Amino acid sequence: MEQILYIIPRGLAIGALISAPMGPIGMLVIQRTLSKGRWPAFFTGLGAALSDLVYCLLTGFCLSFITDFIDAHQFIIQVIGSIVLAAFGLYLFRKNPTRSLRTADNVATNYWGDFATGFLLTFSNPLILFFIIGLFARFNYIMPEFLFYHHILAYIAIFSGALLWWYGVTSLVARLGRRINVRSLKLINRIIGIVLIGMAAVGVVMSLLDKHL
Repeated sequence: MEQILYIIPRGLAIGALISAPMGPIGMLVIQRTLSKGRWPAFFTGLGAALSDLVYCLLTGFCLSFITDFIDAHQFIIQVIGSIVLAAFGLYLFRKNPTRSLRTADNVATNYWGDFATGFLLTFSNPLILFFIIGLFARFNYIMPEFLFYHHILAYIAIFSGALLWWYGVTSLVARLGRRINVRSLKLINRIIGIVLIGMAAVGVVMSLLDKHL
């Protein structure tokens, strides 16, 4: 019982902290909440949470192998991730928000597509493994004396923490979004698109610098 009480709050905290940085996926969830509604955005976050869970599993069970793989293939990983970011950024920059600014009842939703987008965009950034490793070390998580069911409970707690984060974000943005008009949404699309393209460019530059140093 003592180990369970140790696992659950730390797992919830780790799941929320992994999701909290407002990187590309956070901005995409906000954009989709405003343009498509709360639930498509939540399914985008759900995909991101599942991707984070995969990386947590890899971190917990294959720690040394994963870090060696990233070190060996860091250049190509960063380039592929940057291309994904740039493609999403260009899409959002050119997107016409008047076509998607409809009520939730009138929007033809594709939750699987939203889920896949969130998963792939998050999975394209494996460098998050180092952040996860830091969190595991900070909270002294996944200790050797944990039994098998303790590990299962730990990853359920991490996944739940991520879901709670995205549920809160989409709820808050959905409430504030009622005050946002079409012009504001178009501006948000372009700002997010520029930020994503900028992050992609920085990723390529950093990977090139690392390769030649």
